[in-house]
Amino acid sequence: MNAPRSKTANRAGRNRSRSSQTTNRTSTKNIHVIEPTARPKHYYQSPDMTLIAERRLARRRRAYFYRALAFVMLASIFVLMVSVVGFIFKFMGKEQVKEASTVKSMPIIKDVEEPKIAKPDITVDLLEVNDYSRPATELNEIKSIFVHYTANPGTSAKQNRSYFSNLSETHERSASAHFIVGYEGEIIQCIPMDEQAYAVMTRNEDSISIECCYLDKDGQFTQETYDSLIHLLAWLKQEYNLENEDILRYYDCGGKLCPIYYVENEDAWDKLLRDVSRFEEEQ
Repeated sequence: MNAPRSKTANRAGRNRSRSSQTTNRTSTKNIHVIEPTARPKHYYQSPDMTLIAERRLARRRRAYFYRALAFVMLASIFVLMVSVVGFIFKFMGKEQVKEASTVKSMPIIKDVEEPKIAKPDITVDLLEVNDYSRPATELNEIKSIFVHYTANPGTSAKQNRSYFSNLSETHERSASAHFIVGYEGEIIQCIPMDEQAYAVMTRNEDSISIECCYLDKDGQFTQETYDSLIHLLAWLKQEYNLENEDILRYYDCGGKLCPIYYVENEDAWDKLLRDVSRFEEEQ
C-alpha cells in the first residue's frame, strides 16, 4: 500500500503537468504547414525518360535539317539544269538563224552547178577613187548591160582608161565604164563590178557599162573587138542571170547615137545579140 504523497510533491506534479501542456501549445503554434506546389512534368519522370525525350527531340531536329538541306540542293540542281538547257536552246537558235541567213544570202543560180562560160581574159587596172570617174558608190543590183563606143576612132583601151583617170585632175566632165574593149581585143577593167560607173546617167545604179574602141569612122568594131565583146557579154549574162533583152545600147536609154554603127544598123545589132546566144550554146 502506497504511502500518501505529500502536498509538496502533489504541487510539484501539478506544475510539471502545466509546464508540459504549455510546451505542447507553444510547439503547436510554431509549426508551419507546407502546401504542395506544382512541379514540371519531367519532375515526376525518371532520369531515363527525360534523356530519351531529349534524344527524340534532337533526332527530329536533325531530320528537319537534312530535309531542308536536301530541298535546297535539289532546287539548286533544278535551277542549274534549267539554265544549261536554256543556254543550249539559245545557242542552237543562234546557229539556226546564222545558217538561215547564210542560205538566204547565197546567190540564186538557175540549175547551174559549174559555170559553162569561162571568164574572158581581163586586165584589172582600176581607177583611183575620185569624184569624176570612180565615185566608189555601191552597186546593189545589176539589171542591164550597156554597150558604148568611145567616139574617138583609133584610140586604144589604155588611152581611154588614161582619159578616165585624168578627169580627176582636169574636171572636164564625169565619165567612166566598168570595162574597155580595145580594137585588138584586149579587155581592161576600170571599175569594180560592185561599184557604179559614170556611164548611163539614169541607170548607173543598176547596170554595167562596156566601152568599145574602133578604127573606122563609121564606128564598126574590129573582129577582135567584136569577138571579145561577145565573150564578155555572155559571161556577164551568166554571172548575173540575165537575158539577151537585158543587153542594151546607150541609145536605148537616152537616145544618144551610141554605139553609132549599131544604132544606124539595126540588123548588125540584132546579129550581135544572136551571136551572144550562139556563143553560149557552143560552150
